[in-house]
This record gives sequence, structure tokens and C-alpha cells, in this order.
Amino acid sequence: MNTGFISGFALGFSLILAIGAQNAFVLRQGLRREHVFAICLTCALSDALLISAGVAGFGRLGVALPWFEPVMRFGGAAFLLAYGGLSLRRAMAGGESLRSGNGESAGLRKALLTVLAFTWLNPHVYLDTVVLVGSVSSQAENRLLFGLGAVLASFVFFFSLGYGARFLAPVFARPGAWRVLDLCIGAVMWAIAAKLIFM
Repeated sequence: MNTGFISGFALGFSLILAIGAQNAFVLRQGLRREHVFAICLTCALSDALLISAGVAGFGRLGVALPWFEPVMRFGGAAFLLAYGGLSLRRAMAGGESLRSGNGESAGLRKALLTVLAFTWLNPHVYLDTVVLVGSVSSQAENRLLFGLGAVLASFVFFFSLGYGARFLAPVFARPGAWRVLDLCIGAVMWAIAAKLIFM
């Protein structure tokens, strides 16, 4: 197999491996078994578009449009603060469980809009996919294969996270586990928001 493809896969996988706002949302949807395929596909396709843009050379967008980065940064921070607050409020309310009939199911439209916001309002997504992957791909022997490797890494990661979450279902049958998860998600979101504001 081409080393460019393997390098692209390894870089792409390592960049999205860390738990962030998007990954935490995918995990939560996977645990609830709500719209998992649509959520995973949306995340992976979004990454594919951004990686393709980076490999095609659009990493210089921030240089061409100086206002782009601060608008994305503060817009993303505001969204993360709001969603983090909702997660913390759920945790304080006592959590939920995976037992059937417990808790309200979020509609597909709302879930997709939320995950799209986590993806497209996060400046780190652009730094990782467009700028970093784009710049590293310029050193690759075959940019196309490098980009395909990075795109495949996103598909493998998100579908593994979304569908693999169900193996944690016995743990999350207890409301206390959901409270801990929501506390962690809220803390992660607020930490990322603070980093965006003060970076």
C-alpha cells in the first residue's frame, strides 16, 4: 500500500482521536442510539470536504481573509459555552438512563444542526484539516492518496465511535453514569471555549 495513503490515514486519525466537542456529541448520540448513521456520516463527510479543501491548497484562506479566523473563533466559543451549559444543566438535573421510554428523543434535524455547528463553527477543525493536513499533504509523494487516507481515517473513526458506544450501554443504564458524562462533556466544551477566547 502507498506510504502516502498510510501517512494520511495516520495523521487524520491522530488529529481526531482527542475527545472534543464533536466527538463527545457523537459518543452521546451513540449511547442513546439516536440518528447514529446520519450523525457519523455528517461528521465524516464534513471532514472529507475540509480535508479536500486543504489538500487542494485552500489552507491560505486565513491569510487572504484576516477577519475569517476571529469570527470563527468567537462564534465557536459562544456556541460551545451555550451547549456546555446545557450539558451541565442536564447533569445537575440528575442525569438520564438508557432504559426505554426514559428521556426525550432529539429530532434528526436538531441533531444534525447541532453536529454541523460543532464541526463548522470550530476553528480547530479548520486548523487541523485545512491548514495542517493541507500543508503536510504538500510534502507527500502523492497528495491525492494522502488526502484519501486522511478522509478514510475520519470515516473509520466516527463510525467506530458512534456504533462502538453501544458496548458501553450497560454502564450508562444508570443515571449516575449519564451525570458524569454530561459533567465531562460540559467541562470539555467550556475548556475548549476558554481556549478559543484566550488563544
